[in-house]
Amino acid sequence: MRTPVLTLVGLVCLAATFSWARSARHRYRLIHRIDAESSPDAYTLAWSTFRKESHSAILYGLLAVVSFVSAYFDSAGVSILFALVGLPAVVSTVWARNSVREARMARQRIDIERRAQEALDQEDLAPKAWAARLAPEDLPEFSGFDVGRVYQAGTGLMAGDFFDVFKASPTRLAAVIGDVAGHGIESSITAFQAKYLLRSFLAQFRDPAQALEELNRQMSSVDRGEEFISLVVLVFDTEAETLRYASAGHPATFLFHEREVRPLRSTGPLLMLDAGGTYFSREIPLETDDMVLLYTDGLAEARTGDDLFGEQRIGDALRRNPGIAPNVLCKQLLDSVNDFSHGIVEDDIAILAIRKT
Repeated sequence: MRTPVLTLVGLVCLAATFSWARSARHRYRLIHRIDAESSPDAYTLAWSTFRKESHSAILYGLLAVVSFVSAYFDSAGVSILFALVGLPAVVSTVWARNSVREARMARQRIDIERRAQEALDQEDLAPKAWAARLAPEDLPEFSGFDVGRVYQAGTGLMAGDFFDVFKASPTRLAAVIGDVAGHGIESSITAFQAKYLLRSFLAQFRDPAQALEELNRQMSSVDRGEEFISLVVLVFDTEAETLRYASAGHPATFLFHEREVRPLRSTGPLLMLDAGGTYFSREIPLETDDMVLLYTDGLAEARTGDDLFGEQRIGDALRRNPGIAPNVLCKQLLDSVNDFSHGIVEDDIAILAIRKT
C-alpha cells in the first residue's frame, strides 16, 4: 500500500514542480522588462514573487524525489533526502525577514493605484457635474410656457456653455443662454459665476439691459485674461403680455411671431470686453403659440469641411414647422448638426426653445 500512495504523492509533487517552475520562468522574464530605477517598488515586488515561486518549485521537486525514492527503495539514504527538504525551509526563513516589508510595499502600491483610480474617476465626473449645473437636464415646469432644451459637450474637458430658465418675479419668466470663450476649468467657473450673478441682477432690474450692464461691470472688475462672454436674456412678462430681450454679442435668437420667423440680433457688445459697455433692450408683444429659439455658437459654427451649419439652417428648422413642440425642435436641430458634421462637433452645443401656450 505504501508504494502506490507514495508514487501518487510523488506525481502530484512533480506536477506542482513543473507548474511553479513555469510560473517562475515567466516572472523572471517580467523582471527584465521593469526599469529598476524608474519603478523600484515594482522591481522589488517582481523579484520577491520570482523568489517565492522558485522556492516552491524547488521544494516540490525535492518532495517528489523523496516520495519516489521512499516508494521503491528502502535504504538509509532516504533520511538524507528528507533532510534536504529542510534547505528550502532555511532559505524561506531568511527571506521571511523581508516578507513584512514587501507586504507593506504591496499594500502601499495597491493604495496608490486605488487613489489614482479615484482621481481619474473624479476627473471623469467633474465635467458632468459642471455641465449639470450649467446646463441642467431637468427644468421646472412653468405655467403658460412649454420649454425644450438639449446640451451636447464638445471635445473640450469642461463646459463653457450654459442656460437657465427661472422665475425672476411672480409675473416674469427669465430665459438665459450664454457661452464663455475657451475651454477648461476657468471657462466653466466664469460661466457658473455669470449664470448665478445674472439671476440676482434680473430679480433686481426689470430691464434685462440693465442686468447685463451690471453683470458686465461685476465680471470685468476681476482680471480674467482673454475671457469674454456672449449671452442673450429674454424676459417674458405674463402680466403685460410682452417679451423683452437684450443680447451681449450673442448669435441671433429666432422668434416665431405673427406667422413669421425673424432673428433678434445683438443689442450690445460681448461681456467683459469693456467694463463701461452699454446695452439696450427691445420689447415685443407676446401672443399665444409664439416661440423663441436660442442656441450657442457651437450649433451655427459646426463644420463639414469648409461649410458651416450656419444661421440659415437654424432659422429654416423653425420656419418649416413653427407648430413643432420645443423639445422636439431642439432634438431635431441637434440630430441635424451631428449628421451635417458626421458626428464630429468640437464645440459645446446648447439649444433652448420656449413657446407661450
